[in-house]
Amino acid sequence: MALTPKYSVYHSAVLDADPDEVWAQVRDMMLLLDIVFGDGVENAHWTNGGSAKKVPSRFEFTLLPNHDLAREEVVGRSETDRSLTYRSVDQVLFIVDYLATYRVRPVTNEPGRSFIDWHREFRVVAGAPAGFLDDLEALFEQEIATVKAHFAA
Repeated sequence: MALTPKYSVYHSAVLDADPDEVWAQVRDMMLLLDIVFGDGVENAHWTNGGSAKKVPSRFEFTLLPNHDLAREEVVGRSETDRSLTYRSVDQVLFIVDYLATYRVRPVTNEPGRSFIDWHREFRVVAGAPAGFLDDLEALFEQEIATVKAHFAA
């Protein structure tokens, strides 16, 4: 199988919430999935004895409306840096080799606000439909906008 290009995307937002408050919610992938996707996912759960307290921990969820199963794994978390890294276990949609890290940091000159950034790398399998990358970029932008709206004052 020929390797496809690796894509790297980055999104960030300033949130109207204290970094500890934000981290308390987004450190748990089940809570983050609910914030980001709401009714757009179903059956999100930890698998193989995983949990928000354990690294590594696998989880899965079903993306609606097409019922695509996503299997992913938290592979790193730093409470000190307020960062979490996770990866895909299997192909989901047309994406493979997905690796993402997000971090929550204080906005130093504005107490009570925080900065979240989200870096993702992935490959798109051959045969993905035309426009898939554009649709994916729109999805990623919507995800960060949804997180920002969730923590709006």
